[in-house]
Amino acid sequence: MHKVKVGVIGCGKISSIYMENCRKFEALELIACADLDLERAREQAARYEIPRVYSTDELLADPDVELVINLTIPAVHAEVSLRALEAGKHVYVEKPLTVSREEGRRVLETAAAKGLLVGCAPETFMGAGIQTALKLLEDGVIGKPVGATAFMMSGGHETWHPDPEFYYAAGGGPMFDMGPYYLTALVQLLGPIRKISGMTGKALEERTITSEKKYGQKIPVDIPTHVAGLLEFEEGAIGTMIMSFDIFGGSTLPRIEIYGTEGTMLVPDPNTFGGPVKFRRKGDQEWTEQPLLPGYDQNTRGIGPADMAYAINSGRPHRASGELAYHVLEAMWAFHDSAEQGAFYEMQSTFKRPAALPQGLAPYTLDH
Repeated sequence: MHKVKVGVIGCGKISSIYMENCRKFEALELIACADLDLERAREQAARYEIPRVYSTDELLADPDVELVINLTIPAVHAEVSLRALEAGKHVYVEKPLTVSREEGRRVLETAAAKGLLVGCAPETFMGAGIQTALKLLEDGVIGKPVGATAFMMSGGHETWHPDPEFYYAAGGGPMFDMGPYYLTALVQLLGPIRKISGMTGKALEERTITSEKKYGQKIPVDIPTHVAGLLEFEEGAIGTMIMSFDIFGGSTLPRIEIYGTEGTMLVPDPNTFGGPVKFRRKGDQEWTEQPLLPGYDQNTRGIGPADMAYAINSGRPHRASGELAYHVLEAMWAFHDSAEQGAFYEMQSTFKRPAALPQGLAPYTLDH
């Protein structure tokens, strides 16, 4: 098959796992990387045997690069993605798709006008954990889904992250940081969202960094750090969701549970690719752990661009699509808009639910 030639823009911490896995998938050939810090780009290029080290302008001008993986900071996701599309490249971007809905629409409209593909993280729903949960739902093991819960309960990132300021500035917060993982998993399992009701708050106006690099520095908190609300899915299920950086004493709440007419399913951490997946049907006294489907149960970031490469080659839909990512972006803003307006937010976007991965695949392939 034709290996799609890839260039990575943004050589920070998250780039390592992408670069490692891009070398493994049969559909990808990683040929270039770029970063504002050229020395950092050179270090990653040496580590992962990437032949071309560029500035962003140089990478976008390289006619050999077909697919750009955009790993820049969220504030410039839209700018870099749009420049790549204008240069005739397909784009896969780290979450979120963009910071604003207006930017997200521009990215999708530009791609459509140019006949190019846009993909977006998170791709963890393609891992064995969520794929196994999806198979249980499709097989009717817990009956028709009627409800769901999703909880991300954290004390915040200032205790461990070397540069936590972003998480408390505009575009940050628990919903925009971790919401993409939980919402993407929910809509893969339950389908598009019809409407959302939200409430937001924040426990502290200022936080103190206790991680080593900037120990003792103060951070103003400019965004909500506790977001709670309800989701109504188009197929009828009702979800309850809390995303919080204000849980200072820990929590025992589950990551995600799905409730059906015949039982309950425990869904694994959507920030991972593995399990466990458990279910308990009506009348059962114990939980049953479902063996994971054969597939990707380790950190396989890069599977989204690899899936796009098959779509580029064959014309089939890709799973971690821009439309899916935009629906999740709109949903994240919906919680905040609903809280500010004191009313339900009616979703304007939708998407076609991604197909399950085929079974019996060879390692680091996505099509037979």
